[in-house]
Amino acid sequence: MGRTYIVEETIGQYLSNLSLQGKSFVSGLLIGQCSSQKDYVILATRTPPKEERNENLKHPKDQLDNLDEEWATEHANQLVFAVEKSMNKKRLWSFTEEEVSDRVTLHICSSTKKILCRTYDIHDPKSSAKPADWKYQNGLSTSWLSLECTVHINIHIPLSTTSVSYTLEKNTKNGLARWAKQIENGIYLINGQVKAEDCDLLEGQKKPRGNAQASSCSFDVRVLTQLLLNSDHRSTATVQICSGSVNLKGAVKCRAYIHSNKPKVKDAVQAVKRDILNTVADRCEILFEDLLLNEIPEKKDSEKEFHILPHRVFVPIPGSTVMLCDYKFGDESAEEIRDHFIEMLDHRIQIEDLEIAEEINTAFLSSSMNSEAPLDNRDDEQPKEPMQTTIVLKIQQNMGMIAAFAVALLAVGISFHYFSD
Repeated sequence: MGRTYIVEETIGQYLSNLSLQGKSFVSGLLIGQCSSQKDYVILATRTPPKEERNENLKHPKDQLDNLDEEWATEHANQLVFAVEKSMNKKRLWSFTEEEVSDRVTLHICSSTKKILCRTYDIHDPKSSAKPADWKYQNGLSTSWLSLECTVHINIHIPLSTTSVSYTLEKNTKNGLARWAKQIENGIYLINGQVKAEDCDLLEGQKKPRGNAQASSCSFDVRVLTQLLLNSDHRSTATVQICSGSVNLKGAVKCRAYIHSNKPKVKDAVQAVKRDILNTVADRCEILFEDLLLNEIPEKKDSEKEFHILPHRVFVPIPGSTVMLCDYKFGDESAEEIRDHFIEMLDHRIQIEDLEIAEEINTAFLSSSMNSEAPLDNRDDEQPKEPMQTTIVLKIQQNMGMIAAFAVALLAVGISFHYFSD
């Protein structure tokens, strides 16, 4: 028996209204959540055209083989096999054995409106397509529980001279992997309580009934981390020869969503963990991408360079209590952020819908050849005039949402193709 996908009813209308605009097909992304029982889809959005490829819209002879895989990968961050392989390189976490690894593709004929729904196992590139059910349901977008937490980070990452061939991004990811273990092994308090993993998340409170109650059900999550030490290992100081270091500091606003159909505590905790890990990794990626694009000049030996990491901006999915996110630097206007959302979500977004997470996160890079740095060192120095650095940190238009879909809602790998017969 194949998997069942419960789909927000408004998505059917969105897909029916898609226009091929002279092309032989249109590709896009379906956003939702996979669970052991059912899978849910609450948003559909077509892949925006690449600017340099707009001229190709005049040629209706495009074939599916000409789909720009790299661009579709950036937009979806979760297409079937190629995208899964690409995303796996960026993750600070790994899939569990219990998780659903099936992802769905949806093919729709523009003339007959016939739907062909198939799933693939992303962990098995040799797997064949399996049939799946596609069922529409009204009001699905309101049946979600939100979990929010603020995580204070102070991460010191030495840049070893033995890995000088590594890029700054690769060095930083290796350093973040150590911090990620603390997040994975942390203790999570939900509304101030520690609950058993298999416990019902809604146990002890009224379960939401109807749209109003479901939309107001949210949980406060706090994270307690511990040192990566145990009784089998003595506490020792490690010294390594470094060419520099990276320090990440700040308060990170995290938000995750799970469907209200029999949610377990372990599912809620996992969603929060992954949002924490994703958003920190994504902000670093955005920052380093910007530094490369703007060719920031190198600092002299022993000189520190401060940068403001991008802030998180949330916006609700139209008609839903679920919110997606983008990232902004200090000099980006609300109009620019709104336009990013409109382009990537293919839905009308109002400026008043934007919710900016008020936070100041900093990263500073220090370069000092042949310096020695303790691995567990914590530098408490703060930039004297941090806001000045935002002037040079102007990111490319689409990079924010590219990262946003990695952290936005849930782990999803769902795509659609809308084509002519």
